[in-house]
Amino acid sequence: MSMLYPAMSKLTSYVPNRYMLVNVVARRARQIAEEAEETGEHLEEKPVTIAVNEVAEGKLDASRMDLTIEEENA
Repeated sequence: MSMLYPAMSKLTSYVPNRYMLVNVVARRARQIAEEAEETGEHLEEKPVTIAVNEVAEGKLDASRMDLTIEEENA
């Protein structure tokens, strides 16, 4: 039996619930993929993995993601 890494409890300490976590990670993964495509950068990991790790490291949370999205739409 494999364990989820990073642990869900660690991820939800930055993003309050699983639904919001999925949305935050998906939006960030899209940003990562788009940036890599624009710059021609080769990603060593999948965009979703990078986004999940950013949440686990505290680099990304729901409040900052909302601000980023609002700025993009402005």
